[in-house]
Amino acid sequence: MSRIVLGVAGGIAAYKACEVLRRLSESGHEVTVVPTPNALEFVGATTWAALSGRAVATSVFENITEVPHVRIGQQADLVVVAPATADLLARAATGRADDLLTNVLLTATCPVLMVPAMHTEMWLHPATQANVATLRERGVLVMEPASGRLTGADTGPGRLPEPVDIVAVATSVLGDERTADAVRARDLTGRHVVVSAGGTHEALDPVRFLGNASSGLQGIALARAASLRGARVTLVAANVSLPLPSGCTVRTVRSTAELAEAMLELQADADAIVMAAAPADFTPEAPADGKIKKDGDGGLTVSFKQTTDVLKTLSHARPREQVIVGFAAETAADEADLLRLGRAKLERKGCDLLVLNNVSGGAVFGEPDNTVTIIDATGVVEAAAGSKSAIAHRIWDAVVAAGQEKK
Repeated sequence: MSRIVLGVAGGIAAYKACEVLRRLSESGHEVTVVPTPNALEFVGATTWAALSGRAVATSVFENITEVPHVRIGQQADLVVVAPATADLLARAATGRADDLLTNVLLTATCPVLMVPAMHTEMWLHPATQANVATLRERGVLVMEPASGRLTGADTGPGRLPEPVDIVAVATSVLGDERTADAVRARDLTGRHVVVSAGGTHEALDPVRFLGNASSGLQGIALARAASLRGARVTLVAANVSLPLPSGCTVRTVRSTAELAEAMLELQADADAIVMAAAPADFTPEAPADGKIKKDGDGGLTVSFKQTTDVLKTLSHARPREQVIVGFAAETAADEADLLRLGRAKLERKGCDLLVLNNVSGGAVFGEPDNTVTIIDATGVVEAAAGSKSAIAHRIWDAVVAAGQEKK
C-alpha cells in the first residue's frame, strides 16, 4: 500500500479531486488530503475525511507534536496536487511555505505531480508558464491542462484533466523511478507522435458490422504517456467508447479504410507512429444497402476482401528517420512461438519495433494490465508486465532509443 498526499488548491475544479481521491482509495492506496484554506471554501473537510477514511490535514498548527508540516511530506510515496491553481504554482515555484500544502511540497522527497487548472488567460500568462518551467527544471511532474468548458461560458486550455487521466498518470509514476525520470526529462518534447487505438468496424449492412475485442486502453495509455513526456500527440481513435486523454488532438474513424486514410494523411508530419489499433484484415465485398433480413431457416453467406495493410503501407511510405511501431496480438502456444510469429510479422510489415501480445483465451483485451515483448530486427528489446500506463512508457522508451539510432 502506497502513501499518497492529495493536495487540493482553491479552485472550482476542487470538486473533481473528490473523484481522484475515490479512485486512488479504491485502488488500495492510503491517501491523506491536504487542502489549502481556499480549497475548503469549495469542498469541506468533512467530505475529504469521509471519502478518504482519514483525518484531513489543514493547518501546520494541528497535531503540532507530530510536526505535520514536515512529517507528511517526508512519509509520502507520491504527492499529487489537483487542482494546482496559478497561485499555488507561483508559491511552489518561489519556495513559499505559507500554508500546510506548500510546506509539504518543500519537505517531500518523493515524486510530485502537479495538475494545473485555471482560466485560459491565467494558464497562458508568461508568469505562469515561467513558474511551470521552473518547477519542471526542479523535477516536478506537471501535466498539461485539458481544453474545454471552464467556469461560466469560457472555453479553452486550462480545464482540469479528467480524474481517470490524473489517476492513470499518478499510478504510472508511483514507485517507478524510470518512468518518473522520463517524464522529468520530457524526452519527446518537440516531437509529433501519432497513435492509433481501438478496433475497426466493417459494415455488413447499415446496422451490423464485423469488429474485434480491442478496447483502446493501451492506445489511450500511449497517447497519455507521450503527452506527459512533452510530445504533441494526435490520437486516431477507432470506435473507442472510453474517456479519451486530455492534451491530445483526437481524430475518430470507424473502418480500416478510414483508419488507413487518417494515418497516411498524418504520417507526413509525424516523428513517430504507434499503430496500437486493431484493424480488421477483411471487409465485406458488398455491404448491403438495407438491413439484411432473415430468409426462412437458411444461413447467410458473405464474401470478403482483404483490407489495406495499414502498418505495412506506413512502413514502406515513411521517411527514413521516422520510427514506426506495430502491435501483434497473437494466439501463441508459448513464448518461443510468440517470438517466432513476431519475427515473421516484423519482417513482413517493415516497422522498426513490434509489440507482441499473447491473447490466447481472450487475455489483455479490456484489462487494465498487460504483458508485452517488444522486439526489433535484432531481437528482444524488452519484456515488460504491469499496468497499461506503465507498459506505454516502456514502449516510448524503446521509441526514443530507436530514434536516437536513426540520427
